[in-house]
Amino acid sequence: MSDPSDVVLPIPNLSLAQNLFTLSNPALSRFHNDARTALLEGIKADEMGPWYRSLTQAPDASTEEGSTSAPTPAVLPLDATLLAELEKKNSEALDKFDKRLEHAQETEGESEISDALRGRANYLTKIGDKDASAAQLLAFEKTPGLGSRIDIALTLVRIAFFWGNREDITKYLSKAEVLIEEGGDWDRRNRLKVYRGLYLLSIRQFKSGGDLFIDALSTFTATELISYNDFVGMTVIASVLGLSRVELKKKIIGSSEVNQVLPEIPLLGELVNSLYACHYDKFFVALAELEQNHLLPSRILAPHTRYYVREMRIQAYGQLLESYRSLTLESLSGAFGVSIDFIDNEISRFIAAGRLHCTIDKVHGTVETTRPLKKNAQYETVVKQGDILLGEVQRLCKVLY
Repeated sequence: MSDPSDVVLPIPNLSLAQNLFTLSNPALSRFHNDARTALLEGIKADEMGPWYRSLTQAPDASTEEGSTSAPTPAVLPLDATLLAELEKKNSEALDKFDKRLEHAQETEGESEISDALRGRANYLTKIGDKDASAAQLLAFEKTPGLGSRIDIALTLVRIAFFWGNREDITKYLSKAEVLIEEGGDWDRRNRLKVYRGLYLLSIRQFKSGGDLFIDALSTFTATELISYNDFVGMTVIASVLGLSRVELKKKIIGSSEVNQVLPEIPLLGELVNSLYACHYDKFFVALAELEQNHLLPSRILAPHTRYYVREMRIQAYGQLLESYRSLTLESLSGAFGVSIDFIDNEISRFIAAGRLHCTIDKVHGTVETTRPLKKNAQYETVVKQGDILLGEVQRLCKVLY
């Protein structure tokens, strides 16, 4: 039978942070009603008095009088009755935790004190209190077991994700990695892959993040961080950009875990399959829908939407041009289902930026590929590295002789 202390609690509720992101973005107004309903239900379920107060901009008892700063517009309307009810529950629960801790300190041992501290810290985390991280760190110091310390470190990572604190995410991920290297079990190692992968996606490292997600596909258990369907969706999104065509077939299109979920997210299936099958007109339509329905509404991916869409277009153009020495602008525009002017302007822009190896012949209306020879590039790399090595050897000889 598993130790109850090893159960990973889904706190704080990160889906609520996603709902808040949706409500805070006027461009996502079509999702606002559902997000508002889900946010309020989650706040009530988790008794999130402190967080609800901050979202409604209700004046805190500690707020100084006579402040001249303009109030931030409230994300939610203030329901004074609800706030009073939540804060009463919070006060009663924290009193119980404090009494339990006091009793443990007076009559019991280190294990019971650790449990009391963890219980209080987890409650503060659950209700969205800004003191939760400090409480978790205190519990971390008093907790002897390595597994429990890893769990606290991962909880601190989730708290940082909840508040959008990138500095704390990296700090506590590093702490968790050090602890796991000391002797973390299989399950916690796999959870850490998902945590690290999600962070990498949030900083635009799609290749590295996607690779970690692929490694965790068959062993995913980190539902406290991200739902399984969202995890698979992000794996596909990252991998379409980060993998070669051969790897995409092997690791994504041929993955039973991905194929099990894709019927519930048909747009991602259309995206990956149309790119692999070279149906570029369908791919462009799927990419446009992905931008509106998956990238922009995502708290993690929204900041990288323009980058992602641009890189996917470059990848599709490069994949088509790689197969031909020359193509007419008309056939190229037809393949992608766009106008000749659009394809002319976009390809020109990517050529000028050095992202596509081709030239446009405006007289004949053609695109000529100018693929760099891989062997030439390898030869130049070897010569350059050889020169560096010879220089180092000569300097060493002078020192020795």
